[in-house]
Amino acid sequence: MLYQRSSALFAEAQNYIPGGVNSPVRAFKSVGGTPLFIKKAKGAYITDEDNRDYVDFINSWGPMILGHTHPEVLAATVEQMNNGFSFGTPTELETEIAKLITAVVPNIDMIRMVNSGTEACMSAIRLARGFTQRDKIIKFEGCYHGHSDAFLIKAGSGAATFGNPNSPGVTQGTAKDTLLARYNDIESVKKIFEENEDEIAAIIIEPIAGNMGCIVPEEGFLASLRTLCNQKGTLLIFDEVMTGFRLSLGGAQQRLGIEADIVTFGKVIGGGFPVGAFAARKEIMEHLAPLGPVYQAGTLSGNPIAMRAGYTTLNILNKDQNLYDRIDKTTEILDKEITNILSEKGIAHQTNRFGSMMSVFFTDEKVINFDDAQKANHSTFNKFFHHMLKNGIYLAPSGYETWFISDAIKTEEIDKTLTAARSFEA
Repeated sequence: MLYQRSSALFAEAQNYIPGGVNSPVRAFKSVGGTPLFIKKAKGAYITDEDNRDYVDFINSWGPMILGHTHPEVLAATVEQMNNGFSFGTPTELETEIAKLITAVVPNIDMIRMVNSGTEACMSAIRLARGFTQRDKIIKFEGCYHGHSDAFLIKAGSGAATFGNPNSPGVTQGTAKDTLLARYNDIESVKKIFEENEDEIAAIIIEPIAGNMGCIVPEEGFLASLRTLCNQKGTLLIFDEVMTGFRLSLGGAQQRLGIEADIVTFGKVIGGGFPVGAFAARKEIMEHLAPLGPVYQAGTLSGNPIAMRAGYTTLNILNKDQNLYDRIDKTTEILDKEITNILSEKGIAHQTNRFGSMMSVFFTDEKVINFDDAQKANHSTFNKFFHHMLKNGIYLAPSGYETWFISDAIKTEEIDKTLTAARSFEA
């Protein structure tokens, strides 16, 4: 049995942890089978409890852009741990990472550190409402901004994977203030504005969607959102928890040439540790406590270990001018070669890619929104997932997720991936 130790651990975990996991997508409910229990990772590889190695295309859902246990990040983190784990006080590290981020990301002056992407997006919405004195927000079907109540209205990613996109426990009172539009459909957004004139505080969007699979905005879509927000006095929030510092130093804002009013971050800025952040122009951020009336707090916000790991990671990205070109090229090769392989086999598919993010959808049709992602053949994806897993390639265990490519993935790992794909039969 390939996953003997993982199977035993999963059986035991289910006695003490709901579903045996601490985040639903890890349970493999979408793809079937037993989730792997991982005990260590290095470079491009993770190792399970049965001592099998896998080329990792999840990379902790994005943050391990340098690969696992990068030696420079590891050394800096160990040094910081020797100085203490958590203080609950200000540290110089917090200011240094804030200076670095505000220097390289467009259109932000100040940043507030939190502990997760969920917390960052929740706080960004509260800040937008406090700044505009309006209650309603627009989000897009299939975009996932964490599990706070306001966002679990036909969410993507973990919610869609788990088969329960409208979560019980979210009140009707909360739901009425979240208005749903279709990704890549500007007319759906305009209609919402027509029906809710002067009530909309913010539009929140993943500028490159990563939680219904990788879906790229069509030409002019984000620019039209920016124009609408300018006209209506509404704030545009880019959820860059996945894209921030992954697509470029300046994230999707820089890569796409569209400025948001508030930006949320996570993943990469923690270097693998739990971190989130939200940032904006000074006039907006000064509404935040202790300067303004909008309250947000957190004992572990700006945790020194996470700050040190993140600061070291960002400095490496800042100094290595060729890194983004390398990982983009790696992703491009994977995209093109997997497309060729599946096409030669006559397997209907679409590959979506932007920068170092990509997805394979098993469908004949373009995938530009959540409805399209749902129509893909997820049964074929499940077969593909388990085939790749058995051949030492670890993909996200859901057709609604994105592959994240790290700089540790080189020619050897590309070849292993393509060799595995060549033996796939739908």
